Amino acid sequence: MNSNRLHRKKSRRARRSIDYKKGVYLLPNILTSMSLFCGFYAIVATMQGSFVLGAWVIILAAVFDGLDGRVARMTHTTSHFGLEYDSLSDLVAFGVAPAVLSFGLVLNQFGRVGWLAAFLFCACGAMRLARFNTLSGSVPGGFFQGLPIPMAAGMISASIIFLNHYHLDDRTFLSYFLMALIYGLAFLMVSTIRFRSFKDFNLHSRRPFSAVFVAILVIVVVAMEPETMLFCIGVIYIGSALIEYLLYLTRRRQQTEPQTEAIEESK
Repeated sequence: MNSNRLHRKKSRRARRSIDYKKGVYLLPNILTSMSLFCGFYAIVATMQGSFVLGAWVIILAAVFDGLDGRVARMTHTTSHFGLEYDSLSDLVAFGVAPAVLSFGLVLNQFGRVGWLAAFLFCACGAMRLARFNTLSGSVPGGFFQGLPIPMAAGMISASIIFLNHYHLDDRTFLSYFLMALIYGLAFLMVSTIRFRSFKDFNLHSRRPFSAVFVAILVIVVVAMEPETMLFCIGVIYIGSALIEYLLYLTRRRQQTEPQTEAIEESK
């Protein structure tokens, strides 16, 4: 009896150790750690007054964040540990870091309203991550429900870089612009608006020659004027999703109007 109980305890410990070894992979978690490091460094840069540097580092964190999941899927090293670690890293790099950056740059002059706006962005980002983890697999493929938090953080960073590059960083204008942007992005993160996902884009499948040319052209254009193009990419991505959502609402209203008229006529 005691020997059987001891055997069961040993087998449970063995299974836990095996699951743990299977669940932790080096390469994707290194990339996740780099994203976390960039988020932490962005906070440090903000505390030292290097706001544009902090914005660039958040953009770099988004690059690492985009790589870790793709590398994990390509190398078949996805794990529950990696998912949780990635979410915690995203909260720091794309929730806390841009909120601290915005507050340190201009929102501090609004006092309580300023830091509450920064907190709202951080809280909505955390809820967006929690919803993503709980609804993973239930959202139609190729789409996100709500604006992804890396894109929201990237939009804040790209806006700061864009305005600084063109010397449009007047304190009054920048303050109200960032305040409105943060509230808008916070709402989009917790909304049910669908945003396109490129996670399922297959790099191994054959593509037309024109597609390769367009991809190279985009890389060249972004490299030539990153301060402008990153901002434009963010505006196009968010704007296209909002336009698709408005078209969807229009189509749904047109479909429901005949049904409503038929019901009224039957009365």
